[in-house]
Amino acid sequence: MTGKFITLEGMDGAGKSTHIPTIIAALQARGIEVVSTREPGGTALGERLRELLLHENMHVETETLLMFAARREHIASIIAPALARGAYVLSDRFTDATYAYQSGAKGVAAVKVELLEQWVHADLQPDLTLLFDVPVEVSIQRLATARSPDKFEREDAGFFMRIRQAYLQRAQQNPARFRIIDANRSLEDVKKSVEDEISIL
Repeated sequence: MTGKFITLEGMDGAGKSTHIPTIIAALQARGIEVVSTREPGGTALGERLRELLLHENMHVETETLLMFAARREHIASIIAPALARGAYVLSDRFTDATYAYQSGAKGVAAVKVELLEQWVHADLQPDLTLLFDVPVEVSIQRLATARSPDKFEREDAGFFMRIRQAYLQRAQQNPARFRIIDANRSLEDVKKSVEDEISIL
């Protein structure tokens, strides 16, 4: 038996992480083992790299390389073994985030991200990607009342606009696996949309 790989994407403030418990509960109700993880992070090494990536200033290509270093460890230690035993892996961000943040927002050439993607996980793509989408002003408003922001969350509106555009472009390029969730609705309405998408996986 082979498991399924589900990823959650969206710019900061879109509310994707709020719905992780909903997805876990829906899958576990079907008797499915769920492994919930996140990027950057997921492993002991990945979490150490996460602290650097979220809080230390560095060249954007260094940032991109570290993202993929953490991802390689994540796949080898967590994702691949779980999928091999038939579990469903739920990851809060994956490579689409690198295309959105480091390429779309920060200007790393997409071809460089593609090369790293082919090297690190040529044979692994999510089975389903839920893209939580909100207007930029909503994202910024939500972040203003959130916890202490990291370096990405402190960026300006132009940065978030480029992220959103990059994500929507990724969804357009990969319609078979992307589902766009309108996250600018009530929590219950968004939850219902999420449950509907998970139910047919």
